[in-house]
Amino acid sequence: MGDPIRLGIIICDRYRTCAGGKCLRALRDREGAFERYKGKDVELVGFATCNGCPGGNIEYVPQEMKNNGAEVVHLATGMVVGYPPCPRISYFSRFIREKYGMDVVVGTHPIPEKYYATHTNLGSWDSELWKDLTAPTLTDKKTRLSYD
Repeated sequence: MGDPIRLGIIICDRYRTCAGGKCLRALRDREGAFERYKGKDVELVGFATCNGCPGGNIEYVPQEMKNNGAEVVHLATGMVVGYPPCPRISYFSRFIREKYGMDVVVGTHPIPEKYYATHTNLGSWDSELWKDLTAPTLTDKKTRLSYD
């Protein structure tokens, strides 16, 4: 097998005490936004928060990840499912691509059912933009329930 795909994960700062269990489980099992790596060797080389609104670490953390070999930055599912969802996630994606030339994927682990149900009722993800942003982590109900 060739060199592993190296990636970093940036999480929302409101979840800064998160142990990363769902993200790491999904990476191991190639679920959610990590499904794209099925059959491929992957190495996690960085894990950090955005440092809180307005996301100061977005300016610097990708460079550290790139220095450690990261080719891809995943913006964690928490940025999509939080209340409210991160209003800067599209900008963060564009900025990291432009400044660092890295691929950016919105999402990590599958969206848990409890968040899916609440955001569906709130209409949080009704726009075309949010449909695109949730697509990598929107799975079937059985998988969503397993991440609750």
